[in-house]
Amino acid sequence: MPRRSRRKGDAARDHAEAIRRVLMSARPAGLHMPQLARATELTRGQVRAGLAMLRDLIASKGWPPLIYTRADGYQFTADGDVLQSYEVSVIHEKLTEIRRLITGTVTAHAALAPQDKWVRHIVAQLNSVESTLDLIA
Repeated sequence: MPRRSRRKGDAARDHAEAIRRVLMSARPAGLHMPQLARATELTRGQVRAGLAMLRDLIASKGWPPLIYTRADGYQFTADGDVLQSYEVSVIHEKLTEIRRLITGTVTAHAALAPQDKWVRHIVAQLNSVESTLDLIA
C-alpha cells in the first residue's frame, strides 16, 4: 500500500507536477531546495509538499526514482549504482535513528517498567527492525 502524503489535495499534486517538470528538464543534474523554489516559483513549504506528493506518485505513474544527495540535490535517476548507494545511505540513517531511540528512550523505559507489556513489545519489535536494517546496510 502506498504511503499517504502528509500534504494531500490538488494543490500538492500541482506542486508535484511542477517539480517533476523542472527536475526532468534539469536532468541529469539535480536541484537543491532554493533552486527548486526559484524554478517552480513555489514557496519552500509548497516545494516540500510537492516533493512529498511526488514521492507518493512516482511508482504509480512509472516515473524514475527520485533521490536527494547533498552534492547534487534532488534528481531523478535510473542508475542502479546511484540508487543502491542512496538506499544504503538512507538505511544507515534510519538505523542510526532506531539505535538512538532504543538506547536513549526505550532502554530507559524498559528499566523503569520491565514487566510492562507495551515495553516488551516495542523492545522486541525495534530489535527486529534494527537487525533487519543492519543486515541490508
